[in-house]
This record gives sequence, structure tokens and C-alpha cells, in this order.
Amino acid sequence: MSQTVSTDSGIRMHTAVLAIGGNLGDRLANLQSAVDSLADTPTLTVTWLSPVYETAPLLAEGAEPQDDYLNAVLGVTSALPPDVLLMRTQAIEEALGRTREVRWGARTIDIDIVQVDDLVSDDGELTLPHPRAAQRAFVLAPWHDARPEDVLAGVGPVAELLAALGGAAAQGAVRRDDLELMLP
Repeated sequence: MSQTVSTDSGIRMHTAVLAIGGNLGDRLANLQSAVDSLADTPTLTVTWLSPVYETAPLLAEGAEPQDDYLNAVLGVTSALPPDVLLMRTQAIEEALGRTREVRWGARTIDIDIVQVDDLVSDDGELTLPHPRAAQRAFVLAPWHDARPEDVLAGVGPVAELLAALGGAAAQGAVRRDDLELMLP
């Protein structure tokens, strides 16, 4: 992951990794809509996409059963600072029907900012890197497939973090080669 860079016009560009997932409605279409909406954001470019994975939901104790999630990870380059990127991802979630009634509840779309540049922060609004990314095969496996050399800022290499979990299969993350997201 590279540091923030400035363009010739003086605009600071950030490189970010985002994780997307959903388990309601047309799951693949919702993921693609999130990718397309991100790409439609001024000063933001989707630079890479991972393969799609299917995973069982993380459920809080006593929670109602849910359908499986489709998940993917993508890279973006943007002039948006991290707090504005967060506002944009939340606006996309809302536009795609995301509601926030139950923690870890079923959702049409979830867009998590995994990291921005090499920033490490514990802000009340946005913790970077994402505080649970290193424990989630549904983030690490697709990310590793797309960019095996990447490092989760302040934590370690994605390949080593995934291996420490026992790999994707050990965590119930199944690569779905029959499903594909497209770069806009």
C-alpha cells in the first residue's frame, strides 16, 4: 500500500482498500452496483477487484438465521480524504437499501474501509486499518487472491494473516469462480 501522493495540480491522492459484501436481494448485482457507484464518484477510480467469495454470516448470539454473503475486496485511488470516503460509502449503502437496525444483521450491501494509505488511527468515526480485518477470511482471502503482496497497515502481510487463520476454507470462505464483478 503506498503513501498519500500529490498530483501535479497539488491534489492529494489516497490509495484505499475496501471490502464489500451483502446477503439480501440479488447479492451479485448489489456488489456490482456498489462498485459502479464508487466508480461514479468524482476523483475516485476503482483500480482493482478481487474474485467473489461466499461466506456464512457472522451472527450475534441469539440472532435470527441469515442467508450467506457474497464478498469481494477492491482497491481505489481517490482525492477524497478518509472521512469523506466514509461518508461516500455510507451514502452508497443507503442508496442501495442498507439499514442499520441490528449489528451484524442481514444487509443489501456493506462497504467497509479496510485501510487508507498506511494510516493507523483510532478515530471514533473511522478506525484504520479496520479493527477486525485481520481476523476475517472474507476480507483476507479475496484480497490475497487479487494482491498477494499487500500488507495490512500496522498489522502484517495479507498472506501471513490469511495463513494464520488456516486459510479461506478453514474459515468457511468459498471462492465463487462462477461469479464475477466487472471494473466499470
